[in-house]
Amino acid sequence: MRAAYIEGPGPADVIRYGDLPASRPGPTDVLVDVLATTVNPVDTFVRSGAYPTPLPLPFIVGRDLVGRVTALGPGVSGFGVGDLVWCNSLGHDGRQGSSAEQAVVPADRLYRLPAGVDPAVAVAVLHPAATAYLGLVVHGRLRVGETVLVGGGGGNVGSALVALARAAGARVVVTASAADAEYCRQLGAAEVLDYRAPDLIGRLRSVCPDGIDLYLDTSGRNDLESIVDLIGIRGRIVLLAGPRTRPVLPAGPLYLNDRTVTGFVISRATTAELAAAAGTVNRMLVAGELAPRGTVRMPLSAVAEAHRMIEQGELRGRRVVITP
Repeated sequence: MRAAYIEGPGPADVIRYGDLPASRPGPTDVLVDVLATTVNPVDTFVRSGAYPTPLPLPFIVGRDLVGRVTALGPGVSGFGVGDLVWCNSLGHDGRQGSSAEQAVVPADRLYRLPAGVDPAVAVAVLHPAATAYLGLVVHGRLRVGETVLVGGGGGNVGSALVALARAAGARVVVTASAADAEYCRQLGAAEVLDYRAPDLIGRLRSVCPDGIDLYLDTSGRNDLESIVDLIGIRGRIVLLAGPRTRPVLPAGPLYLNDRTVTGFVISRATTAELAAAAGTVNRMLVAGELAPRGTVRMPLSAVAEAHRMIEQGELRGRRVVITP
């Protein structure tokens, strides 16, 4: 089968495109013909070695796929040959990736694609939307009626956070660039503030007079010292970006007000948590509440170029859709 793979960590140009032995499912695996895959920032971290994880070499890159079941391991039930399915947790912890004509997927990491959903639309939102769900629900413990502040609401994960928080019954306040303001409002943000505004903290205080219940910053700045006094009693801060930042920890305002700071990365989600996220993602796909802001179509042979584009910041909110 044709695949995009590496023979060791390195820059984007270490990715090769060529033939590898055909994948074979184990007893609890499903073999999937890949219809569409994509590239996430975390894929570049794994490929470069910045995110250490076991890499069976040659290692097929990529996490997400939408495809069609072509074979089942003897211990698998609940799927049939020909089913349209998706996965967003390959390419990590010893699992081969999705950038190939076929992929082996553990059955407990595979979900049905709802009828009528475009595979290209689905593959572009699976990773950001599941990340948003885990950040909001599992780690952020979001409740109906709470106020959520999303930093970087115009990005892929940021926009998914806005859409999911709004669908969950929260009031959503967003910081974003002026160019992204209208997009964030269309997603359901009640207030959108320019993150470059010199009086940003004061403006946030005025639109959140009762405090912020849950804060998620996708920009990776993690400026806890500036934001902590805006967080309400028992408010939560979820860190989901910025692996190299070392912010000041405002311990006093945190412990005196029962506020918490939680770090989270989707790679450590349990299969039960991923399955719960998948249920929400599927419901929102069917309802038309999740869609990429824009896409760039590329062939499987161009995965290295897609990695380079992400690292150079050339996509600007668009998602790559790769078709084998």
